[in-house]
Amino acid sequence: MEKTKKKGSGFSYLIDNIKHHKMLYLMALPVIVYYFVFHFLPMFGLIISFERYVPSKGYFGSEWVGFDNFTRFFKDIYFGRLLKNTFQINLLDLIIGFPAPIIFALLLNEIGNIKFKKITQTITYMPYFISLVVICGLISTFTKESGPISYIISAITGNPPQNLLASPGAFQPLYVITNIWQGFGWGSIIYFASLSNVDPELYEAAAIDGAGRFRRMLSVTLPAIAPTIVIMLILRIGNMMSLGYEKIILLYSPITYSTADVISSYVYRVGLVQMDYSYGSAVGMFNSLINLVLIVAANWVSRKVNETSLW
Repeated sequence: MEKTKKKGSGFSYLIDNIKHHKMLYLMALPVIVYYFVFHFLPMFGLIISFERYVPSKGYFGSEWVGFDNFTRFFKDIYFGRLLKNTFQINLLDLIIGFPAPIIFALLLNEIGNIKFKKITQTITYMPYFISLVVICGLISTFTKESGPISYIISAITGNPPQNLLASPGAFQPLYVITNIWQGFGWGSIIYFASLSNVDPELYEAAAIDGAGRFRRMLSVTLPAIAPTIVIMLILRIGNMMSLGYEKIILLYSPITYSTADVISSYVYRVGLVQMDYSYGSAVGMFNSLINLVLIVAANWVSRKVNETSLW
């Protein structure tokens, strides 16, 4: 019996693959160039994490200090607070925010009026495209002592109105809720794309078997988009220790540092404001390593449990 001819491996296999899929690689070229220029090449700058970097001396003239910057961060009095706040906000966003676009996509998928569905989608996409500075300005206005949100909360709790952004206990819920409002419509796009691939005959078969609308959603729709949900969950877990510093620094103040200060905002303060570039780079690198471990672990668990993974 003739043995099956094995495919080439390594570089030769890549060249052969490029020859057979020229247009696909050509379409991917701008993305590859973007990631190479803006994500791969800048990794060389991580060398300053192990130096006492002085811009006038450059990478090779600055003093090499090894792991001193990392040790300094681990001994920092704010180390525990930064880890706690970063993890807490991300965990809240994962528990509350991650299901929001999924639930929205499932509910909107049950609406038969196409025109109403498109109008609703467009409206929910809009906050995503509003400038973050404008969003934070609106949040500050609505949550100040004379703001409508403060008055509503005052009416519910019976307490006098207060500036919610000046309350450490209110910062994290406000951050997560406004994140959901801004992003759940845009985040639902990928789930709508998955729902468009569901075979309508499956719904018809389920209806013939007596399944109601809710049962069809559980038995047909959810299993159909489950792989997409798993992939998005893995990616989200891989960012569990990442928070964009822009929104944080636009909303927080020294009064709320106890619950609002996170690793990314700390890197901004020490790395850019205080110009301690090496220390800020070391803190950012530590944060990235944690995310790397989390995404690898989440991918491994997912592959073992349901055979769906990124690699």
